[in-house]
Amino acid sequence: MSRRALRRLRGEQRGQEPLGPGALQFVLHDDDDVEEEGPKRGPGGRRPRGAGEEGVRVNNRFELINIEDLEEAPGVNGDRTDCLLVDAAASGDKRRAQSGRSESSKDGDVADAAVPPEQSNTSGKLRKKKRKQKNKKNTAGESSENGLEDIDRILERIEDASGCSHPGPPPLSAKKHVLYVEHRHLNPDTELKRYFGARAVLGEQRPRQRQRVYPKCTWLTTPKSAWPRYTKPGLSMRLLESRKGRSTFAFEHSEEYQQTQHKFLAAVESLEPNNIVVLLQTSPYHVDSLLQLSDACRFQEDQEMARDLVERALYSMECAFHPLFSLTSGTCRLDYRRPENRSFYLALYKQMSFLEKRGCPRTALEYCKLILSLEPDEDPLCMLLLLDHLALRARSYEYLIRLFQEWEAHRNLSQLPNFAFSVPLAYFLLSQQADLPDQELSSAREKASLLIQQALFMFPGVLMPLLEYCSVRPDAAVAAHRFFGPDAEIRHRRARGAGARGGLTGPTAHSQPPALSQLVSLYLGRSHFLWKEPATMSWLEENVHEVLQAVDAGDPAVEACESRRKVLYQRAPRNIHRHVVLSEIKEAVAALPPAQPCQPRKHHRPLLPLLVAELHRGGGAAGGRRGRGSTP
Repeated sequence: MSRRALRRLRGEQRGQEPLGPGALQFVLHDDDDVEEEGPKRGPGGRRPRGAGEEGVRVNNRFELINIEDLEEAPGVNGDRTDCLLVDAAASGDKRRAQSGRSESSKDGDVADAAVPPEQSNTSGKLRKKKRKQKNKKNTAGESSENGLEDIDRILERIEDASGCSHPGPPPLSAKKHVLYVEHRHLNPDTELKRYFGARAVLGEQRPRQRQRVYPKCTWLTTPKSAWPRYTKPGLSMRLLESRKGRSTFAFEHSEEYQQTQHKFLAAVESLEPNNIVVLLQTSPYHVDSLLQLSDACRFQEDQEMARDLVERALYSMECAFHPLFSLTSGTCRLDYRRPENRSFYLALYKQMSFLEKRGCPRTALEYCKLILSLEPDEDPLCMLLLLDHLALRARSYEYLIRLFQEWEAHRNLSQLPNFAFSVPLAYFLLSQQADLPDQELSSAREKASLLIQQALFMFPGVLMPLLEYCSVRPDAAVAAHRFFGPDAEIRHRRARGAGARGGLTGPTAHSQPPALSQLVSLYLGRSHFLWKEPATMSWLEENVHEVLQAVDAGDPAVEACESRRKVLYQRAPRNIHRHVVLSEIKEAVAALPPAQPCQPRKHHRPLLPLLVAELHRGGGAAGGRRGRGSTP
């Protein structure tokens, strides 16, 4: 063994006490390192005199060396061969020490080769440390899991004791709220990676060029280097109240932002988009200007620029979030009647529409849940008319069924045509999956058939237009029957024609009220292509024949559903009209009643709440005060 390797081993053991006079000895052959020959060191660090060529008396320190530490520590020169040399030297010296131990016992030169008690105690402690380190490595995963469980239990005890919860995401062990939003699904790249792979999605983004520094990380959008440098536009958010686990927030405008808002309103009244462009040059992150210019670009079929402007508006508003405002918890509220909050609703809706057109229904579903969670009781944009469509497109059948089961008791979702037909379709599509047990598949099929028959009883005017959209000709029995046949088709066409002229008259109003015609037109114009699959059509045909048999047998459910239709759908609430305006579906927009002067249809304020509309008619400032009237 070379002296260089021995010096390295000795260097690792500096500060340890040397062994006593009864140390082991062994012979070292140093012919290969003659040039490094010098006075040899003794036990105290000095080189003893009179040491012969037969051997050198050294301390047996190899038992005190932690081999794991030597393997993990980097080499002196950063080379792997040095580490191997040290390991080899250590193993070789151990063998030599054993041979020296046997020779010394045979010759009788050393009377007692026992290790002093101090050294044995030290080596025993080090062995115990090695065992503890191995046990730590083996039980690392178990301890982390137990730690998470303990933390969850502590959080549950704190919530049970206090009876209130702070705004934020629920504990890990608690069941997620039906409106709980996942951060990773707010990014469309997550869905696109699942479809096309990470290389295709992120290929253009590599290498990353950090040309600009943005103040914070955001969830709704990713800031782009082509955007203007961000400066606070005077937009902020404050916490109004926190009660019963729900927190109410509101955006606020500074004086400078209010002046920019007045300039924006003047630019909108001028009907000149270039005035908004000039305004954005001085205030590049004014939210309403960005949204209005986005609509102008969309009308000119510049979809890329329109989407970029909406993302900029969302980034500006997310930078103004309150520290306690959570996008995912489902417990944070924003009152739509406050004019400062409406821009956030509209920006989220426009971003959701772009994501749906881009082919990201899963991400659009998360945005839909986010908008609904901001004010689920009032639902100012009536997102319940869209949520089922996005859930079916994203193949989130279990989520749609869960929402229907939890909200049917207090929201009567089955009275909306879209939920009445989408939920049984979700059950049927769930029964077509092969990875479920046979019992669950048969149960889902039975539930789907029961619900679709109830939907056909309640909304018989949906069947014939749906078949017309899908380019399917009904059989003679269905086409000739009075329940689905020519009478129902004539009623639907009259409803669409009268809705386009602004109202319904005569017997058509008794057969299908105008409010119901709007809901049916909205659902069919948006979701008819989901029914085009051959398996779906054959299942629908079976249930249509079952309904006809029940009608011929005089089922009392027929008359009960007809009386409920006349009572429930006399007039559509204002949030449904607002949703129809934003949806831009031609069939549904044609069924809207004529706009009145006090109800301006502008994209930055579609169908204001009633009290705000009255302020406009009475000369109140546009968006200047908060309307306290309830949104119907």
